[in-house]
Amino acid sequence: MTGSVGIKRIYEPPATADGRRVLVDRLWPRGVSREAAALDLWLKAIAPTPALRTWFGHDPARFATFRDRYRRELDANPDAVAELCGLIDQGDATLLYAAHDEQANHAVVLAGYLGDRGYAVRR
Repeated sequence: MTGSVGIKRIYEPPATADGRRVLVDRLWPRGVSREAAALDLWLKAIAPTPALRTWFGHDPARFATFRDRYRRELDANPDAVAELCGLIDQGDATLLYAAHDEQANHAVVLAGYLGDRGYAVRR
């Protein structure tokens, strides 16, 4: 495992320290052009399922349950996880998301999941 993982809202400007920029949302973020996003990869398949995303509704009171359910989805999605891990094995990567809440969102869960797999997580 060579690279580290960071997380960042896609609305923040790209930075050299981002490494590879990976959008981990299933839907394209509003108001962001493809050029401004400066993506290396849009990995829709690693995002929470539409049913889980709708159930969560970005309600912080549901975050603990959302985290557990999303981690189970990740366990059941080895191809997408392997694709992301393969990218991080090549160097640093930043997981990009559009949610407003910077503490209770799927990118935070995904970074923690990757941390549990041995990747360094940048905060």
